[in-house]
Amino acid sequence: MSKKALALFSAAVGMMALPVRARAQEQSVYEVTGAVTSTASGEPIAGAAVSVVETRSVVTTDASGRFVITLRPGTYTIRVSDTGYATLERNVVLGANSLDLRFSLFRSPITLPAIEVLRERTELGHSSENVPGSVHVISREDLANHSLLLDDVHDVLRQVPGVTVQEEDGYGLRPNIGMRGTGTERSSKITLMEDGVLIAPAPYAAPSAYYFPVVGRMSAIEVRKGSSQIKYGPRTIGGALNLVSTPIPDEFRLSADVVGGENTTRKLNASAGQSYAHFGWLAETYQIASDGFKRLDDGSNTGFAVRDFLVKVRLNSDRASANYQELELKFGFYDEVSNETYLGLTDDDFLLSPSRRYLGSQVDVMDAGQRQMSARYFLRLGDRFDLTTTAYRNDFERNWFKLESVLGTRISDVLSRPDDFSRELGVLRGANSESGALRVRANNREYFGQGIQSVAGMRLDPFGVRHEVELGVRYHEDQEDRFQHEDSFQMVEGSMALTEVGAPGSQSNRVSDARAVALFIEDEITLGDFILSPGLRYESIDFTRTEYSLTDPERRSPERVRTNSLDALIPGFGVIYRLSPALRFFGGIHRGFGPPGPGADQATRAERSVSYETGARFEHRDVNVQVVGFFNDYGNVLGEATVSSGGSGSGALFNGGEVDVFGLEMSVNYGPLIMITDAVPVRVPIAAALTYTSAKFANSFESDFEPWGTVQAGDRLPYLPVVQLHLSAGLESVDWSFDVAADYQSEMRTVAGQGPTLNSETTDSYLVLNVAGEYSLGAHQKIFAGIRNVTDRRYVAARRPAGARPGLPRTIMLGVKFRY
Repeated sequence: MSKKALALFSAAVGMMALPVRARAQEQSVYEVTGAVTSTASGEPIAGAAVSVVETRSVVTTDASGRFVITLRPGTYTIRVSDTGYATLERNVVLGANSLDLRFSLFRSPITLPAIEVLRERTELGHSSENVPGSVHVISREDLANHSLLLDDVHDVLRQVPGVTVQEEDGYGLRPNIGMRGTGTERSSKITLMEDGVLIAPAPYAAPSAYYFPVVGRMSAIEVRKGSSQIKYGPRTIGGALNLVSTPIPDEFRLSADVVGGENTTRKLNASAGQSYAHFGWLAETYQIASDGFKRLDDGSNTGFAVRDFLVKVRLNSDRASANYQELELKFGFYDEVSNETYLGLTDDDFLLSPSRRYLGSQVDVMDAGQRQMSARYFLRLGDRFDLTTTAYRNDFERNWFKLESVLGTRISDVLSRPDDFSRELGVLRGANSESGALRVRANNREYFGQGIQSVAGMRLDPFGVRHEVELGVRYHEDQEDRFQHEDSFQMVEGSMALTEVGAPGSQSNRVSDARAVALFIEDEITLGDFILSPGLRYESIDFTRTEYSLTDPERRSPERVRTNSLDALIPGFGVIYRLSPALRFFGGIHRGFGPPGPGADQATRAERSVSYETGARFEHRDVNVQVVGFFNDYGNVLGEATVSSGGSGSGALFNGGEVDVFGLEMSVNYGPLIMITDAVPVRVPIAAALTYTSAKFANSFESDFEPWGTVQAGDRLPYLPVVQLHLSAGLESVDWSFDVAADYQSEMRTVAGQGPTLNSETTDSYLVLNVAGEYSLGAHQKIFAGIRNVTDRRYVAARRPAGARPGLPRTIMLGVKFRY
């Protein structure tokens, strides 16, 4: 973005806020105080959410169940909610005086899954303020208000410090997410869950997330980093990401979002559900399609189509009973067809036309499908014990038909050294070739993951010391089945003609299996103003890789069977000191662990680290600030030779030795209420998130893993930006809203190194500006519009798998929301 554009943006935000702020200074403010208790026991409820519907401001009750909200005179709806209780609303009129309110909550069915990153145990789950680590929750309101025109999870997570994202296709179809220096490729270094259940296709045997849950149908996103995330293995080095699906509503609800925009992009998200005394249901669909923003030289479609369906059914006992049971069944179906490729551009061609697609990628297509089912049983006995048990099964299959080589040379080599492969590059651009010059691989794979997990929560008070203990166990097994072949093509007058069909299984014919037993225990101990959280995790994993001959598609007899097993004990400890009701300091240390997988040989060691963090949280009325410093001391970092990383695709694992990662995370949220007139409150949400990360190898070595190569001590890890920054500001009224967001990311090295960088070995730094607004047409309808990348910033977002890849250009979307 130019300096002039930046100045105009700053001036516009300032002009929006200044006249309203001047008016606000003329108004008086008053306090609305109150207390929240349980109807069943009369005890205060700590951590309950108290929100003002009109201003969208939210506070939480303290340990004594008390809350304070500052408002200007007017009429408001105060909503009080807490997991495990029915939501209660009250209309109040605030004049020239303060109010003191009382809310007594009845027990209710669980409206959020019992196993979540923040609230694993529905009644006894920890609130975020008591978590001794870096925690961020993007709520349903945040997702609704954020300018998620295309529901790209990268856009959501940019507002969370400590999370690194790398674009690949511009739409977020295959997200690349890392945390605190773990690396981002296919989100394989983090623990990824939906509703607390491992959701990657094969999280132990093949953790690369070629399937990622559709963000557009989620009600919340939870990110946890630091010592207490050892509960969410198998990968505990960086952090855990949990996506919470739409809950069954407490009362009848019907909603639909219909969106259309550039490149014939269209989106539909519709849901309906209702709860009765002992039964509840939900049905939801999310569908999105586009012709794509990239342009093949022959004009062919480069877009995609995604369909996602979800059904939930719940049976439950008496809601008001102290002893409560419920059974929730969940079924999901996902289908995707996307004309996506691994083939990028040379730097020269990117400068001329960043959205170009070479003719060599004209037959590339991904065809994928996922099915999920789960049964969750929840039992609560009084206020001191609960148990959640979930059985689950996920199936995923995909065939990514994509160009691998031209004239016997890998496409990544051609585009990284175009001057050395001018003939090959000419064929990629459409020059006539001999028969079989282009090899297109059918990456045909099937996956499953299944298991059963159970978490018990107990509240104990021995010798007057409060303990909240969690015990968890999980048995899990998963599998990746590779049955791949390659077809040969000839380029004739700009069209690819099939010249040879490969035999099934002739490129890769193997099955990788994993079986794991995991246990954890964590205790939250309250000692005055201190909260101590010791925890311990244990993983026992067995891997098997069965390899068949490339000429044995019937798999009559394996050529080789490789097995390896490992056990890991993963401790962690965190502490919080409550200096005041608003200010808390925290710190922690934990062992980081990442299993190597079935491709490991005897010399390959598991990924391990010791991770430290310290920070502070300040929460008072409309202000929320969190600052964290962290250090990950890797004893061993792993790399995997995949095609998506620019490698051979063999799946071989490489030890990278010692790496030191340290950084700073900071987030600020401020949402003051102002008054345009005496009866029209307006909220001004302002947010910032900053991440600084330094990740360097601490030893020198030679590696066949291409992003590393010859490494010298002090080299920076590839694909980790040093600085990420998110800024947003807006205006929100009852009937309308408008927000502006800016995302900055510094350049990233694409290979390990230090000192001055070459353009061919870095991505571009970028600043992307987004705007969005909506207006209410009545009680049930809203119209909205948004622009992604307002200044049409063109930048190299990545150089893997092969060549320069663009970020999403300027995209305009319009839509309508219905709520009944």
